[in-house]
Amino acid sequence: MSNEIAQIDINQGYLYLTADKRSDIKDMDKLFEKSRYFQLELSAGQRLDFPAVFGNAHPVHLEIGSGRGEFLLQKAISHPEINFLALELKEKRIRTILRQLDPETHKNVRLIKLFVNEHVTDLIPAGSFQTIYIIHPDPWPKKRHNRRRLIQPKFIDVLHLLLQKEGIVKLSTDHEDYAGWIVRYFLERKDFSSIYKNGFTRNTPSDHVETFFEKVKREEGFPPFYMEFRKVKI
Repeated sequence: MSNEIAQIDINQGYLYLTADKRSDIKDMDKLFEKSRYFQLELSAGQRLDFPAVFGNAHPVHLEIGSGRGEFLLQKAISHPEINFLALELKEKRIRTILRQLDPETHKNVRLIKLFVNEHVTDLIPAGSFQTIYIIHPDPWPKKRHNRRRLIQPKFIDVLHLLLQKEGIVKLSTDHEDYAGWIVRYFLERKDFSSIYKNGFTRNTPSDHVETFFEKVKREEGFPPFYMEFRKVKI
């Protein structure tokens, strides 16, 4: 590695940077530019207008918790006729996804740092999404931590609000207890119906994208449970 030194004038002083540091700054500059294109920021009182955001009226799919971004990026490339919004809270994961995104290849992708609760429709109009994906949410396996699981009755209420008429929630988990938990909470409702007879399938859906985490768990002997629930009129 070269020890070449760069000199930058900052506030009438000087900052000396190694080649490694210059590389870090270039990476930050690229991330900043990508963030301006892909990451949505909402002002107080502002609601998302998807035709304005994407420049078209294509259907919008939502992914809640995008992890490393494999599922999101492959879906977006495979389906240019669909717009994809990814909700992610962790900055490190957002940066990981931004590094992989390209404005020419992924014109149909946007990211937003947003917590999903009963107030989300103040920012995202009800009935916005044709499909919602929740891929391998944290199972919080210890019983005392079950209350931290993402899938709870109030959360499902919000999913119902966000979905269009007959919209679908697609979920997967390799954790058997969490799969049972998810199926139970969805099937006890009258405003969702399961696509699968028993509430789940172990057969990989034809349009599924395998993530790094899923591949690792499958090799360890934990194939996923796949679930799909359709919004129905009561």
